Amino acid sequence: MKKNGAQILVDSLLHEGVRVIFGYPGGVILPLTDVLYDTPIDFILVRHEQGAAHAADGYARSTGKVGVCLATSGPGATNLVTGLATAHMDSIPMVAITGQVKTSLIGNDAFQESDVTGITRPITKHNYLVKDISELAKTVKEAFHIASTGRPGPVVIDLPVDVQMQEMEFDYPDKVSLRSYIPTLNPRPGHVRKAAKLIEKSKRPVIYAGGGVIISGAHDQLLELAFKIKAPVTTTLMGLGAFPENNELSLGMLGMHGTAYANHSIMESDLIIAVGARFDDRVTGRLDKFAPEAKVIHIDIDPTAISKNIKVDVPIVCDAKIGLEELNKIVKKPNTKEWLKKVNDWKKKYPLTYKTGKKISPQYVVEQIYKVTNGDAIICTEVGQNQMWAAQYYTYTKPRTWISSGGLGTMGYGLPAAIGAKIGRPDKIVFDIAGDGSIQMNIQELATAVANKINVKIAILNNGYLGMVRQWQELFYDKRYASTLITGPDFVKLAEAYGAVGMRVKNLKDVAKTIKEAIAIPNVVIMDFIVEEEANVFPMVPAGEAINQMIGALA
Repeated sequence: MKKNGAQILVDSLLHEGVRVIFGYPGGVILPLTDVLYDTPIDFILVRHEQGAAHAADGYARSTGKVGVCLATSGPGATNLVTGLATAHMDSIPMVAITGQVKTSLIGNDAFQESDVTGITRPITKHNYLVKDISELAKTVKEAFHIASTGRPGPVVIDLPVDVQMQEMEFDYPDKVSLRSYIPTLNPRPGHVRKAAKLIEKSKRPVIYAGGGVIISGAHDQLLELAFKIKAPVTTTLMGLGAFPENNELSLGMLGMHGTAYANHSIMESDLIIAVGARFDDRVTGRLDKFAPEAKVIHIDIDPTAISKNIKVDVPIVCDAKIGLEELNKIVKKPNTKEWLKKVNDWKKKYPLTYKTGKKISPQYVVEQIYKVTNGDAIICTEVGQNQMWAAQYYTYTKPRTWISSGGLGTMGYGLPAAIGAKIGRPDKIVFDIAGDGSIQMNIQELATAVANKINVKIAILNNGYLGMVRQWQELFYDKRYASTLITGPDFVKLAEAYGAVGMRVKNLKDVAKTIKEAIAIPNVVIMDFIVEEEANVFPMVPAGEAINQMIGALA
């Protein structure tokens, strides 16, 4: 029996286990949305295509599955771009399906035409323009394989409207064969042996874990290594949850807004064991001053990430889980007793702390969310001060419980990502910790959440500023608050206008009580916490400084 291109695409998605798509319809994607109407795939109608991309991203991060989003041609497709770039920077598996004008009109500046493959090439792992229906099923199979294997990332399938209506027999391939794309999963034994010898000889090792640990499901193997060699563990922003932060070996997050004790430990280490991390600028600070006495072992599935920013002594190209399993088989414990004593002294000397006053401290709100949920929630964030406070003051003990835009730093990410995360993990309480500026970037997705009964909880740390930019202006621009004072709406009335519940909190004593009430309400809830206007995120490493040169770390 012959099927048209739209039916073939939908059947292919079902073969890949897709059960939810986030999207927005339009003219040239109508053949596909019409077929979706009669399938078991749940189509979540967002209110903006950027919301679709972020929701698919949040779904992928919370579940480990490939997130799928859909948009029409032209402006629909270009509205996905920020979400695709966000997923690309953070290695998130996504497939974006975009409609395109007829193949005969491509390149003729037709109505709502844009060069989607050209626009998205730098911000996707791969992309396709399907001009023939005979290529469609194979393209879908390849797209999901590429998106979810190796170092994951977003893949675009651009589908002209006439291809959606062409017909042929449907036969879905059972395997993928791509000669130019064969990720290296298993490490070279010689490199693993070299790494084990370096670890055994080290006196001051630090394990530095990134998002790759979570992607590969290597958190148990990471914990085993840490216990075997008795080394402290620090994580990147993307690695939060890869190692339990309530463990005595945890240093929390490192870098620009990391803990002082993590930064001091890295800078004075003699061996860094990097796993699934890429030594980005927010971690390293000034490159020529970074960990001057440390040798580096780097385990990563992406060979281009190794020695890209920091020279590596032992490169181990492989899947992080497999690499750690092999290393754990042979590694021997170094003598780290004195080192751990020094690290623990730093923990006592430089604890994370904040000032309290008459107004609510934003850090206190995050702490109370942790206490009320007993650490068993999925925390999504917007970007800015709210993101850093959420990273610092909520204790992450499990993978896939922290969902935030790391590499791109996308304001407006948190709410749609929380929607995707809640759909992916309906059993979990899902919070979006937001700023009053960032939440407004995609506030329209409140309608999506309410209409679909996706009962996320939104905690706005409302300081009346674009907080992180204001902090930089305070510290480096003589408090010249240019264009950072933001007059927001009445978030309680706004919530009610969308059919959600709004709650405003001005007093410290009401914080925990409000969080408990919000969780109990079977609806979307906005909690508008009126917090200290000029609270800052500390510690902070100024741009261009070494990461042990921190502002705001207690002496």
